[in-house]
Amino acid sequence: MTTTRRAASAAAPALVLLLATSMPGTPALAGDTPSVDGASVYIINLRDGDTVTSPVTMLFGLKGMGIAPAGVEQEGTGHHHLLINKALSGSEFDEPMVADDDLIHYGGGQTETMMELPAGTHTLQLVLGDHNHVPHEPPVMSEPITVTVK
Repeated sequence: MTTTRRAASAAAPALVLLLATSMPGTPALAGDTPSVDGASVYIINLRDGDTVTSPVTMLFGLKGMGIAPAGVEQEGTGHHHLLINKALSGSEFDEPMVADDDLIHYGGGQTETMMELPAGTHTLQLVLGDHNHVPHEPPVMSEPITVTVK
């Protein structure tokens, strides 16, 4: 894991809480920001079953919606979250996604990343989050892919 990734992961939970509780008129645990019909998110440059070397570069694709940074409430937009060896389930779709080593926020509106991944097999999945890091309704998620890092 890179130093940049650690710093972003460490600060993100506090940022999520601040954003989720400071937006006037916005419920903190909404889970009801609508997505656009037919919207999709995907990893452009990796395919299921690929073998890669670290650091791994990932390019994020989005169709049917736009990108806006965390904290910016604009209809039809969101920002990327990368799940590594993790899946969301149940009530996690109605709450802000909390950053940790396996859930990386790209709240600045980033559409690509380069990260160190340890050797082995990893599952990767993108989830679009609203201005409060909550998945849209219905969620805009990529199909999970599995890559092997040499």
